[in-house]
Amino acid sequence: MLLGIVFTAVSNIFAVYSVTFVRTAFDYLKEIQAHPAIGDEPYKQLWLYAGMILGLALISGFFLFLMRQSIIVMSRLIEKDLKNEIFNQYQKLDIGFYKRNNTGDLMNRISEDVSRVRMYIGPAIMYIVNTIITFALTISVMIHVDLKLTMYVLLPLPFLAISIYFVSSIINKKSTEVQEQLSNITTQAQESFSGIRVLKAYGREKHSAGEFEKQSNEYLKRTLGLVKTESLFQPAMILLIGLSTIFTIYIGGMQAISGKISYGNIAEFIVYVNRLTWPIASLGWVTSLIQRAAASQTRINEFLLTEPQIVNSVNQETLIKGDIEFKNVSFAYPDTGIMALNTISFVIKHNTSLAIIGRTASGKSTIANLLCRLYDVDKGEILIDSKNIKQHNLFSLRNQIGYAPQEVFLFSESIANNIGFSVPPPAISSAKESEEAKRIRKEAIEKAAKNAAIYSNIIEFPEKFETMVGERGITLSGGQKQRISIARALIKKPQLLIFDDCLSAVDTETEEEILNNLKEVMKNKTSVIISHRVSSVKNADNIIVLDQGQIVEEGKHQELMDKQGVYFDLYKMQLLEEEVN
Repeated sequence: MLLGIVFTAVSNIFAVYSVTFVRTAFDYLKEIQAHPAIGDEPYKQLWLYAGMILGLALISGFFLFLMRQSIIVMSRLIEKDLKNEIFNQYQKLDIGFYKRNNTGDLMNRISEDVSRVRMYIGPAIMYIVNTIITFALTISVMIHVDLKLTMYVLLPLPFLAISIYFVSSIINKKSTEVQEQLSNITTQAQESFSGIRVLKAYGREKHSAGEFEKQSNEYLKRTLGLVKTESLFQPAMILLIGLSTIFTIYIGGMQAISGKISYGNIAEFIVYVNRLTWPIASLGWVTSLIQRAAASQTRINEFLLTEPQIVNSVNQETLIKGDIEFKNVSFAYPDTGIMALNTISFVIKHNTSLAIIGRTASGKSTIANLLCRLYDVDKGEILIDSKNIKQHNLFSLRNQIGYAPQEVFLFSESIANNIGFSVPPPAISSAKESEEAKRIRKEAIEKAAKNAAIYSNIIEFPEKFETMVGERGITLSGGQKQRISIARALIKKPQLLIFDDCLSAVDTETEEEILNNLKEVMKNKTSVIISHRVSSVKNADNIIVLDQGQIVEEGKHQELMDKQGVYFDLYKMQLLEEEVN
């Protein structure tokens, strides 16, 4: 940027200096008219002036090119850094943040808002610097020629400055409104595309199109309001600049007639006024860029300055054994205030499995969220290996957890890449190591697929493990997506495995196969199986039954059956459903 400022100054020096030859040429013409010369000498002199003007213009243009290369490229680099900074900040923020903000708005801030900030950092700053230097050099030369004429030429400028001051605040307000509405449009489109199957199933395409049109009309209305403000601003500036030209001709003509300045000075001043025309005319556009960038940067800062609720307070990596204890844990979701867990306590020893069962909204998934430290408890504490979960390195802890969530998410990638998502390829230093690493990774993916009972389905696809699953796994069935998610959790060989009701779309035979494989995979490790089905939890080492955020029963399958309480009722109800089916 500093280099660009230097190039701007040099470019303007040559541009201003070239105007002096315009004055010299005009004065020379008047001299020839008064004292006619014989031969080609007058024309040679004029060609010399023309050559000097052209040469200085080329040199000025070359440095102008270097200025753009410096400042515009600089703005592109800052745009890249800013997008990376925002993306990294997004990834640091907690799950609650994503529940409070919609995806369309997040995307708009990292794309449209960043682009508008770049327009300020690049073109706007470039024109501001160019305007300041142009004004400083040009006006100093004009004052040196004739102070009175300069004062008249610059007379409209204070009115221009005042109008810019008042209009800029209007532009800022309207720019903010435009950006907010653009976020609404992006959100509307994103949700429509993501839920296209639901829209089509309910035949709501026309309704969706109508809602999008409403949002588009509102965006049009706000944008036109901004454009009208800018369009009224531009002609007003041109009018004020035209007044400067009129003053130059009228006052300059009177000065020349009285012999205070030459006629060449009038031509020189007209060129100077024209040199000031574009910088002044661009003030409206630059002002708009600044105001839009200010509005966009404010929106960006809202997220950049947001502090994540879940922070890593331990730099040293910690290995976990798998002993877990919940001590009087209570938790309410911050956005809704709903009490999910109410003073619950239980212990899980490593090399054992804990099953959590209960009706819908009993708090089962909340336990999974707390174990992954997606949220922090409100009261009580969670101990892992007799140490508070907050005293473990956050990233190290999550790397040792295999989590198959209730809501399966698959990336628009191949099946192999979805399963191997949690195990990035190792650093490779040679072609031989590359082939070996690929072979090892392929074997690990296939083994995880077999343990998740999805291998036989995958090899039936034409592309096998290289089959693309489409956005969010749209080409697969619910059961296939769940099993790929389970394989993704198993391939990590985690110290703590959490199944959060991820067998709901799997038939009982396949479920039994997966759970049997799990016994072998999770030897000397800890497993937590969350489900609403008794068939998924009956073989666990210990079972807790949740109801309205509290543990109402605990024990092994047969012990709970003998109590004939909540667990027994769930079992009988599900058994009846199976018989009916």
